Amino acid sequence: MRLDPALDVVLRIYARDPAACRKEVALHALVRDVVPVPEIVHAEPDGAEGVGPFAVLRWVEGITFRELKRAGDRAAIAEAAASAGAALAAIGRATFARGGRLEAGPDGLAVGAPLLDGADAAPRFVDHCLASPHLASRVPDDLRERVHRLVWAWAPRLASLESERRLVHCDFRRQNVLVAREGRGAGGWRVAAVIDWEFAVAGAPLTDVANFLRYERDGAPLAEPHFSRAFAAHGGVLPDDWAPLSRVLDLVALCEMLSRERLPDDVAAEIVGLVRATAALTTP
Repeated sequence: MRLDPALDVVLRIYARDPAACRKEVALHALVRDVVPVPEIVHAEPDGAEGVGPFAVLRWVEGITFRELKRAGDRAAIAEAAASAGAALAAIGRATFARGGRLEAGPDGLAVGAPLLDGADAAPRFVDHCLASPHLASRVPDDLRERVHRLVWAWAPRLASLESERRLVHCDFRRQNVLVAREGRGAGGWRVAAVIDWEFAVAGAPLTDVANFLRYERDGAPLAEPHFSRAFAAHGGVLPDDWAPLSRVLDLVALCEMLSRERLPDDVAAEIVGLVRATAALTTP
């Protein structure tokens, strides 16, 4: 049973990372005029009444992009994907003095430690993950070697992204993009809210492009080309080789997940499949 829709709220308790509450409040304030986000009705970044940091957010009517995609309505998916591309371009309009992890303090957002240190940071990080015993137990030796060769072949192109300092959601996946039909009848599908900003960084928006299109494949596209066209049309920058480059960039996230000690077997198998598909790419 639901209460009066005007009173519907979501309570989010930041148990994993208490500092994320203050950060998310600051990020909502930064983007709310250009990107739909849930209204924060009340927040206690320092906790209250024995409860850790929490926020009360207005309920947003809609479904996740993942749910819409599973329904299989290609016209609706195309509309929502285009709206997601436009929203992502708007997110990237916010810039910072340098790239790095975003932190929130009493005076607002600040850029903290670099995402990855040193030259060729992305290939070196992937190599670090490839050496993990947890990843090695899940990924065959020949595939690990192909991934190593691929990321180093793309190292100069990956390095070209290291100087970027735009706002990156860093978890811009289908579950964190809520969509809804605009109006009644023939109204199109639009982004209703982008949620879960706790991982946001200053860096390269191509990271978010890669995340959103992680499950797209050339042989059976759904979100594409609607997502990338709208992203570019609204000011997002896509290099000529953005499609393969974004997939190689996504290996940073995929290999990090595979290097975790705890990962369900079905999830690990799915990620290994994604890595195998990317490893089949040609070198630049």
